[in-house]
Amino acid sequence: MIGKAIKKMRKDSNYNQEYISKKINVGRTTLSDYEREKTAINFDLIEKIAECCDYEIIFKNKKTNETWNTEDLKRKDI
Repeated sequence: MIGKAIKKMRKDSNYNQEYISKKINVGRTTLSDYEREKTAINFDLIEKIAECCDYEIIFKNKKTNETWNTEDLKRKDI
């Protein structure tokens, strides 16, 4: 499922695989493998792809509706 999300972010932003792969410093075929879920991808790269495509990763607690994003994790008080 993450491969579909990566591909959707990229396509919705009108970027090709070559552009994103250069931005995140991986080969184009590697990015293709991530999108087709042939190769596992780590969260840091998912976050970089999201940033390149002007997306934000948000976590939401279904019970409390509390939300936070990866920028919140960089704060020292958490």
